[in-house]
Amino acid sequence: MGHWDSAEGQDRFRSTYRAALRDLPKPAATLDVRTDYGLVRMYRFAGRTDTRVPLVLLPGRASASPVWADNLPSLLAIGDVYTVDLLGEPGMSIQDRPITGDDDQAAWLHQVLDALPEESFHLVGLSIGGWTAANLALREPTHVETLTLIDPVYVLDDMPWETIARSLPASLPWPPKSWRDSFNSYTAGGAPVEDVPVAQMIEAGMKHYALKLPQPERISEDRLATLDMPVLIIIAGQSVMHDPQTAARTAERALPDATVHTYEDASHAINGEYPERIAEDLAAFLTAHQATIPAN
Repeated sequence: MGHWDSAEGQDRFRSTYRAALRDLPKPAATLDVRTDYGLVRMYRFAGRTDTRVPLVLLPGRASASPVWADNLPSLLAIGDVYTVDLLGEPGMSIQDRPITGDDDQAAWLHQVLDALPEESFHLVGLSIGGWTAANLALREPTHVETLTLIDPVYVLDDMPWETIARSLPASLPWPPKSWRDSFNSYTAGGAPVEDVPVAQMIEAGMKHYALKLPQPERISEDRLATLDMPVLIIIAGQSVMHDPQTAARTAERALPDATVHTYEDASHAINGEYPERIAEDLAAFLTAHQATIPAN
């Protein structure tokens, strides 16, 4: 199972997590949801409108709930929002049973949604969170009203070999911090990350947390074509996690009824680069599918 390398390493990560969390609005509730695979940390944020179906946000690798700091102000104009710290990743969730494959990944997330008071959710996934959301929608779609994938990995194209090669030394605990910062900057289009709270949290998680999750299985086009809920896909035109043009073509072939947007100048850090545009596109998508109930 995933674990911290030491108490000191966990403390360092928690310090960076708390610092990054301060950039988020104050949550209405902090939830620790029991599943068969461990305790899942969630935060609930009260939106400015009364909607029947809240958003559930799934972050990228090692980034946890604080990665949504730039997005929450505009997303809360749509409705209530839950954020999730992925199980088996650095964060405040606590894994206590091995996650052995894609079925297990869907099972724990389904149990989390099943424990919430609402019946259905607009599921929004970023990067590996996009794969996690799509994996759930394919295996346990009961609570998924709509699906939004923001520059997802292992969904629309394979990861380029250059990115895999760059990620390997950055994923090891012993190289200097500058190596991990360099990789994080690479995925963010070369932007500096040394003084960014969420980037420092990601770096601390990469160094101190031993990830033991199985490699996600690339979702085939045939499988994608079986999704029967409304789907919004947002692709970063400068992403290094897949070939953006290939990803867009895959989405259009496999999901001809999906809404597909490419942000030509965006890097894989798209959620922080274009938070208002993402919120506008998501709001238009939900309105088009009559998926929300406006306040009286």
